[in-house]
Amino acid sequence: MKDKLLMLLLCTLLYATVQAQSSKQRDYYQITVYHFKDTAQENLIDDYLQHALVPALHSMNIKTVGVFKALSNDTAADKLMYVLMPVRSLNDIADITAKLAANATYNTAGSRYLNAPYDSAPYTRMENILLQAFPMATQLQVPQLKSAHKDRVYELRSYEGATEKLHASKLKMFNTGDEVGIFKNLNFNAVFYAEVLAGSRMPNLMYMTTFENMPDRETHWKAFNDSPEFKKLLATSEYQHNVSKADIIFLHPTDYSDI
Repeated sequence: MKDKLLMLLLCTLLYATVQAQSSKQRDYYQITVYHFKDTAQENLIDDYLQHALVPALHSMNIKTVGVFKALSNDTAADKLMYVLMPVRSLNDIADITAKLAANATYNTAGSRYLNAPYDSAPYTRMENILLQAFPMATQLQVPQLKSAHKDRVYELRSYEGATEKLHASKLKMFNTGDEVGIFKNLNFNAVFYAEVLAGSRMPNLMYMTTFENMPDRETHWKAFNDSPEFKKLLATSEYQHNVSKADIIFLHPTDYSDI
């Protein structure tokens, strides 16, 4: 009788855990990518983000805003800066533009950027990517790193699928297959895992892992690729050929980044 009661209790606890996990609200993310060509544009974007946009988002209770620059910017012709913003709903994203327009402090602080003339634009182009967090990683996490910002390596990965069905297979691999769990167990300090809902490359998913420095990054990825759990996932027939294009972008956080 005690065994039956114990089994019933365990089943109840397991059901409650699953229900709690499934009911967690999943974050939405907007990633804004600034493409720029020189130091003048970079300084103007930096000034706008640091003194206008990020404080304005903080005032809207969006407290964790990530701002990152590509490690390749020193030599690349197309230089990149990324802004990562988490929100609780799509309505929040829709409301931000109107709230910014009505924010006098923001408009004053960002006036050089906002009122830049057509022949002296602050960027060559910008793009927005809309994402939703995975069921197994429902909210953005601030990484627990000890190194200086200038030494940290943040790795943003983008995995495109050849078809929607194959893309769904990769999403399942991360969630039901628990690829997310492998990253967590190996302490990859992930910021987010998310499916791209709207962007220039579809179907697609993106995620960001973080490291103390580049040697730390190499050590972590070796452990991941050598792990029996990942090798088992990789050999599973339903997960074959589910990434047609992988992009890896190395970033470092700005001094004023919250992440």
